[in-house]
Amino acid sequence: MIQVHSEEFTVPTSGKGTYEITDRVQRAVTASGIENGQITVFVEHTSASLVIMENADPSARTDLHAFFDDLVPEDLPYLVHTFEGPDDSPSHLRMALTRTSEVIPIIGGRPKLGTWQGVFLFEHRRAPHTRRIAISVIGK
Repeated sequence: MIQVHSEEFTVPTSGKGTYEITDRVQRAVTASGIENGQITVFVEHTSASLVIMENADPSARTDLHAFFDDLVPEDLPYLVHTFEGPDDSPSHLRMALTRTSEVIPIIGGRPKLGTWQGVFLFEHRRAPHTRRIAISVIGK
């Protein structure tokens, strides 16, 4: 019989950057009791996203941050959506270039992530925020 387990949690951020949530993902799988299936992790915002990224060497994420700052700078002259400040539109564009959800297989009661992979909330705004994450685990 297929089981489903859902939960939500928040991640406080201190501004732009990546915040590892791999342990929270694992805890949801453990709480579900599901041995084999999949977990969907979803961020409920348009100015933050999720990424699976290297979690062994923080310099890999430093490079990711620098790349996105270069790819979508805050001073593009043609951006008009600045209601919440100059990082408003760039944060939405960065979110659109990444993902708001990740689906990860569960095998043997563990998310099947590679040796150096972690799940991260990618905050695109400069100001601190509290981000909502929804998780759904399905399987047997």
